[in-house]
This record gives sequence, C-alpha cells and structure tokens, in this order.
Amino acid sequence: MTKTSFSLAVALCAVLGSTALSATAEELSVATFVPPQHHTNTGMFAWFGEEIERRSGGSLTMKLYPAGQLGAGPVQQYKRVVEGVADIVFGVSAYTPAIFPKSMLAILPGKAENADQSTRAIWRVFDEHLADEYGEVKVLAVGTVAGNLFAATRDVSTMEGLKGAKLVPFAAMTTPIVEALGAVPVQMPVTEMYTGLSTGTIDATTASYNNITPPWNFWDVSTYVVENVPTTFAVTYALMNKERYMSLSDEHRAIIDELAGLPMSLELAKSFDGADDRSKKMIAEAEKGYHWIVVSDEERARMDAAVQKGLNAIFADYGSKGITNAREIYETLNQ
Repeated sequence: MTKTSFSLAVALCAVLGSTALSATAEELSVATFVPPQHHTNTGMFAWFGEEIERRSGGSLTMKLYPAGQLGAGPVQQYKRVVEGVADIVFGVSAYTPAIFPKSMLAILPGKAENADQSTRAIWRVFDEHLADEYGEVKVLAVGTVAGNLFAATRDVSTMEGLKGAKLVPFAAMTTPIVEALGAVPVQMPVTEMYTGLSTGTIDATTASYNNITPPWNFWDVSTYVVENVPTTFAVTYALMNKERYMSLSDEHRAIIDELAGLPMSLELAKSFDGADDRSKKMIAEAEKGYHWIVVSDEERARMDAAVQKGLNAIFADYGSKGITNAREIYETLNQ
C-alpha cells in the first residue's frame, strides 16, 4: 500500500468512526416546571446528567428545559412524558391523584420526619404495592419533600387558631385531615401560594423550610411560620417516556437502569433535605417580620388526635373505591 493510499484509509476510518459515534450519541430532553436554580435541577438532575455522560463516555447526555419551557405549569407533566413531549419530566403526583392513588398514601403523616426517611419507606414497598401505577413510563425516581411547617397570615399554632383557616394542604386527599383540624382545605399549586398568601385568598399553606426562603420567598408574605405540626409529604417523581427508553442502545439502557430507582430517588430526597438545611441557616440569620412559633406538646397531641380521625376517613374512602388494603400499605410505609 502506498503512503497516499494508507493516508486515505486512515482518513476514511476516522470519518466512519466519527459517523458511528454520532449515530449512537443520544441527548435526553428533561422538562421541569421549576426554575433553573431549583435544587432538584442543581442537585438530582445535575447528578443524573453527570453520571450518564461519564458512564457513557459522552455518548449519552441530557438537556434541561426548566421553568415550563416545554409546557407551562406542573399539572400536565405526566401527560407530557407519556406523550413524548419530553423524554424525562419532573412532576408532583398529587396533581394527577387518580393515576397514583397508592403512591399518595406516602403523603400522609406518619413516622417519617424528612424526605430521606419517607423516600426510603416508599422504596421498601414500591415493588409490592406501587409499581403497577407506573406501567406507562420508565421510573427514574419517586421521592418526597417534607411539609413540616405552616406559613400563614394568622396564628394557626393551636386548634382554635386553625378553626376556619383557609389552608392549602400538600394534596387534596388529605382533606379529611384538614377538616378534622378544623381548617378549610383550599387546593392550589405551589406556584400560586405566594400570591395566595399576599392577597388573602388563603390564610395558611403547608410548607417546607425551603419554601420560606428563595426562590419561593414565603417569608415575605407570611405573618406567622408555625413549626412542630403533623408532617405531610409531597410525592414527586422523575419519569421517562417508555418508548424513548426502549429506543436506546442496550449500553445506554443499562446505564439508566443502574441509576434509576432508589439511587436517583435518594438524590431527589437529598436535594429537598439539603435545601431545607440551607434554608434553616438562612432563616436563623435573616431579619424578617414574621413570628416563628413552635406548637406546644399539648397542642401537638390535639392535632395528632385529629389526624387519626382524618386517616380513618381516608382509608374508608379508599375502601369504597376498591383499594381495600390502603391501611396495610400505610402501616407498612410507617413500620
């Protein structure tokens, strides 16, 4: 072979190699309704993006579309992933409760006090009790955010203070609990709660520490922040379009399988708990005009008794809809 022929052969191989690499390169679109600086983006999705790129040698990547760029509002996130508007979405189960009735049981007050504890509980029971709710999608993560505060424009630290208060719960299914507490449940997405508090549309909302500080800034529109209330949880998810997942190479699917499930779910919980820890420091250092109140043990006992009444009503409602083992699932979550 002449020197010229050899050079041409090398060039051809390089071109073919480049073509093969480009043919197998994949970029996954990720749609989320939260702003780019939100901790689920800078935490869980940043971790996921770095891991798939590192493990694939750069042939599998993701592109984040935050703040509703692929569709406004959080309510349609599940529909968007099923229809393939995005390859991956981040969403909140409570916005489509009919799709995730058993997963919603993880919302209820129980033993868990933070996102990590409740997320681990979900994955203890996932395969046996919850997996059938996700048949249309590839599950990447299912985890929670803890709602352990009330942000309010009136003092709701007692049962008397809660009476008649327009309160936003984490999910409509907790209505019997809110009513047992004497409050009036008002459904509202988290993106509207700041305005609701500022305009008086609501008196209080269930919140996490990270809702009090930026980017949500509830501390600017709250007169009271109330701690030591029965903790409820928002169940959140990262889901992938099943057809898109199946279209990937065996290598790329294997990478996603290694990250999906408990590992990515714990990254999700870590992002929420970490945001709470950072917000606690900000709260301690900031000078704001609201009153911080810790519910007394006596009042907390009264609240917990009301919660039990609400739970009984919720389990009865589940039974009437054919989910007769709701109490069993709840108790297993809280072992």
